[in-house]
Amino acid sequence: MNIYKLFMASLVWAMTSLCALAQLSTYGLVFDAQTKEPLPGVTLVFTTGKGVVTDASGRFSLVTNLTRVTVSAVGYRRQEVDLVPGQPVRIALEPAVEDLQTVVVTGNREAALRTETPIAIAKLSARLINETKPTSIYEVINKTPGVLMVNLNNEQHMMAIRQPMTTNAYFLYLEDGVPVRPMGVFNHNALLEMNQFTVSSIEVVKGPVSSIYGPEAVGGAVNFITQRPTAVPTVRAGIQVDQWGYQRVQVGAGARQGKFGMYVGGLLSRQRDSWLASSNYDKSSYFTRLEYAFSPKTRLTGTVSYNDYNSQTSGSVDSTAFFARQYVSTTDFTYRKTVSFRSRLTLEHSWKNGSESFVTGFARNNSVGQNPAYSIRWITGSPTATGQINSNDFRSYGVIAQHTQKLPFLNSKLIVGTTLDLSPNSYYAYQTDLTAELRADKKSVIKYTQVRERPDNQLANYSAHIHNVAAYGQYDLEPVTNLRLSVGLRYDRMAFDYTNALDGSSGGKDYSQLTPKLGMTYDLGKSKGLYANVSKGFSPPALTSIFLKRTTPAATGELFYYNLQPARFTNMEIGGWASLLNHKLYIDGAFYQMNGTNELLNIRQPDNSTDYQSAGKTLHRGVELGITYRPSKQVFFRFGGTHAVHQFVEFTLSQRISDAVRNVNGRDMPSAPRTLWNTEISYYPAWLKNFRTSVEWQHVAGWYQNQINTVRYGGYDFANVRAGYEWKGIEVFTNVMNVTNALFATNATRGNNATDRTTYTPAAPRTVVMGVQYTFSGK
Repeated sequence: MNIYKLFMASLVWAMTSLCALAQLSTYGLVFDAQTKEPLPGVTLVFTTGKGVVTDASGRFSLVTNLTRVTVSAVGYRRQEVDLVPGQPVRIALEPAVEDLQTVVVTGNREAALRTETPIAIAKLSARLINETKPTSIYEVINKTPGVLMVNLNNEQHMMAIRQPMTTNAYFLYLEDGVPVRPMGVFNHNALLEMNQFTVSSIEVVKGPVSSIYGPEAVGGAVNFITQRPTAVPTVRAGIQVDQWGYQRVQVGAGARQGKFGMYVGGLLSRQRDSWLASSNYDKSSYFTRLEYAFSPKTRLTGTVSYNDYNSQTSGSVDSTAFFARQYVSTTDFTYRKTVSFRSRLTLEHSWKNGSESFVTGFARNNSVGQNPAYSIRWITGSPTATGQINSNDFRSYGVIAQHTQKLPFLNSKLIVGTTLDLSPNSYYAYQTDLTAELRADKKSVIKYTQVRERPDNQLANYSAHIHNVAAYGQYDLEPVTNLRLSVGLRYDRMAFDYTNALDGSSGGKDYSQLTPKLGMTYDLGKSKGLYANVSKGFSPPALTSIFLKRTTPAATGELFYYNLQPARFTNMEIGGWASLLNHKLYIDGAFYQMNGTNELLNIRQPDNSTDYQSAGKTLHRGVELGITYRPSKQVFFRFGGTHAVHQFVEFTLSQRISDAVRNVNGRDMPSAPRTLWNTEISYYPAWLKNFRTSVEWQHVAGWYQNQINTVRYGGYDFANVRAGYEWKGIEVFTNVMNVTNALFATNATRGNNATDRTTYTPAAPRTVVMGVQYTFSGK
């Protein structure tokens, strides 16, 4: 009997050992086929229904004798993969560029499904950015439904998101969720400080997100998600040139080794002897991102960005030069110089129940020096004029902390967070004296010449210590199946202590505000759903507006704008999404109405100076529509557009009874085209693998040039054609911009006075961009 028992025990041991040998451990890595970034949260499921999920580094391990697994992730194409038990495997997932079920991070500062985020938000994917091959970031941003980033040449810009084309601080620009500039410091042209080659994706929020991000996130927020260290060793390098003297060289490289990952990238670009005279520029931009995983649930991420930008600012041309296609600036001495440094360090932790926490410390150092063309003051017929030289510098130190707690009832979670931003800021501006060479009719200027600088005639000179603090909370729940509610509230206090050297005053000011929001999403099933939200936003006046010396003292004798009030907005919107034709057609739309109070508006004076007013009421109402259609792997169609009105409800231009026009109530705001859209069709022929081509059409309707609605600009249409072919990692591409050589201006403005003349910011004539890019991916 003992021998029998021993035999049976040996047999059982042998069978167990054979089974163990048959079920070998398999290790793997899942990453994005486009960016080579590791993909966390990817599901691998066997035919038995069992499976695993990748960790934060995109890795997985399993013990199985099965050889076929289904790999799926939100926003990516499902794949069937064959495994060899005991052998490592690397899986590259292709993004589903037409899929609305994508993951976004800007809505709540954490990863969430687009269809569970009750705001209008669009994600511009890495594939779209790569195929666009932009020389300037507006070429990508303008593919977003309802968004117009106005090109002012050499990467300078204005923005229009649920607002007219404006330089007001109604848009928040972020890099990995951290504002590029602090609140209160003029953020116009902030995006020229971005390194577009190291951007992995871009998320654009339309409408106020002040309940999470605070002031200035009124018209919307643009968040640049930087490239993560790649799952496999990767190097990208390329050059771009055009026939107008533009040149750019760029390189990026990333890799991971164990718990550590790094990505570095940079670009050098320059413009010489362009189609527009006096528009040379140089830019150098560098970026580094480091990641370290203490464990699968605890991660440390650090980024450093440096940007050096130096450009002539050619400004606008008058109507005579514009319609004659004589792209000769009235100035050859104006410039903009920007040096920026940004860094952040983020510690993240994922808890067992799915809760998340992070703490981000950040630092910024920025200097902007200008001799801007837009500050030239000239009275019609005068042989002289004045200009301005200014400098705006700040340093920032701050922290952002947030915790998300998953709760065991109603599928709910609570988000709480706080921010602190300390930003010493200094600014000075002084006058320059100019002469003006006039045309024969003496109604416009051929050329300005700078005669001398006047540091003795100061226009502004202040220092301010900005200290902004905020706390916010948001509660998301599912009271009934398929219905999710989101309630949020944020408290902001923007304050600064100042010294104004021009009037010898010192003191402090503060602006406080509660910004609530209420949102909901409802899943109708079969990839269809609705959302709605009500939210508030506000934007304090920029310090440069408050401390700029008035050209004419106010009736009270005030020389500065100490009494400017924050602009406040109430936004209401409803929207929805739908997947049709077996997931080949996707539609995303929204209708909104935003009411503004105390918007910071301005009136152009006879000498083209600006008189600020923080008063009155405005209306912003529109409909936005995005459509993508992919009938086959060879064809992809995209459309994004908006029709909107931006009007004065109540705004007083003058208190003088003698003035013919004293208010503009009920009139369109200037620079507010009612219709704009961008559409594109791309073709990937099956008969020529790795070839692509696309045709893009941009339409911008006409707009009133002044506040009294007496002069209109007719708007514009233009088309771009892109093509590229890749062979063994080498891609040769060409972008033909404005292929029909249309004559148009991206900006055209005029004052309210009868003697004013239109100034045009001309767009580039037909431009042929040629480039080569090489991509190497290791094993």
